[in-house]
Amino acid sequence: MAKFELITLPYEANALEPVISAQTIGFHHGKHLQGYVNNLNAAIAGTPFEEMELADIVKKATGGMLNNAGQILNHNLYFLQFGKPAADNRPVGKLAAAIDAQFGSFEAFQKEFVQAGATLFGSGWVWLSADSNGKLVITQETNAANPVQKGLTPLLTFDVWEHAYYLDYQNRRPDHLNALWQIVDWNVVEGRYGK
Repeated sequence: MAKFELITLPYEANALEPVISAQTIGFHHGKHLQGYVNNLNAAIAGTPFEEMELADIVKKATGGMLNNAGQILNHNLYFLQFGKPAADNRPVGKLAAAIDAQFGSFEAFQKEFVQAGATLFGSGWVWLSADSNGKLVITQETNAANPVQKGLTPLLTFDVWEHAYYLDYQNRRPDHLNALWQIVDWNVVEGRYGK
């Protein structure tokens, strides 16, 4: 039996429209992520990695095994942080206070986060993470890299691989990034910060 399985989305494929179309969800979740799951299961079979949790594989593996494990971890965090679109969608609680304290305002944080995603060369991810003291950091991670490799706790991520947005936004990466704020489930992100 395969160790890792494709995550089940907590919403219907069309629930994130118009921000992310059902067609993009079908390809991105159903094809790309499924491919990473299949590849990782094949790569770890009969190795010590077969007994490890996903985040530990990402911290210790190299090459193709790291790429597939990283993409699964990244996509799981990405897809599970979304919910129905809302117009004035913003964090509350401790995370909101930490964002205001560190970035000056939620709007200033959004601007810096989108800028980091828009200026990442090639393919990858933009992340909001927390260090061991709870300090928030925005990082650009190329390809399948994840902040856990730097000892950080990932909280929020936007995917800037073209397959995440090309069907809906073509080459307009900043438009895609700005639209994603409408579907972030801040309760999920706050829960990650609380850990």
